[in-house]
Amino acid sequence: MGMYLVSVGRQEWFSDDEDLGGKGAIASALNEELRLRGLPPYESVPELSPALWFEEKLSLPMTGFSALCRAHLTPEEEETLCGWSEMVPVSLDEEITLPVGGAYTVMTVVAGAPQVLAAAERLASAIGLPPEVPDVFPNLGLTMWFLDGQAKDLAATRPGPWSEDLNSAFYAALYLRAAQHSLRCGVPLSYS
Repeated sequence: MGMYLVSVGRQEWFSDDEDLGGKGAIASALNEELRLRGLPPYESVPELSPALWFEEKLSLPMTGFSALCRAHLTPEEEETLCGWSEMVPVSLDEEITLPVGGAYTVMTVVAGAPQVLAAAERLASAIGLPPEVPDVFPNLGLTMWFLDGQAKDLAATRPGPWSEDLNSAFYAALYLRAAQHSLRCGVPLSYS
């Protein structure tokens, strides 16, 4: 078990079947909020294919990551990076709170991937996240890179602030790669 961060395809995003992970109520509420803000609806969600799939498991302790965020980000940037339940590849001046429950929340908070990416890039730069951290990878590829030893091996030869707490580096990399993936592929990401 555990919590996963996954990409969401068109069928699931617009489905009202909650038993199958449908997010139709969230999609409708988001589009209404976007309309009220004078923004176009978010409707260009692609069907998922293997090339668009993103899945990573959030299994490592986050205690150090929270401290890392507080040390290098403003409270607003930390909230943008970590405070959402749905991320969409749409620029949003601020997160949108919807009165619709999600997998782990009573309310749904939607963040724009460009804003998440900016905060993630700032954090990755602050800790010197190395370019060897996988960019495009199979399901759980980033999780496995950190858990199976490649991160430890690189940390031994290229130490730096990123290697002082590999659990925190994992989360910095996770949010960075998730936002990049959302923007590159045009897919929303969600916790499941």
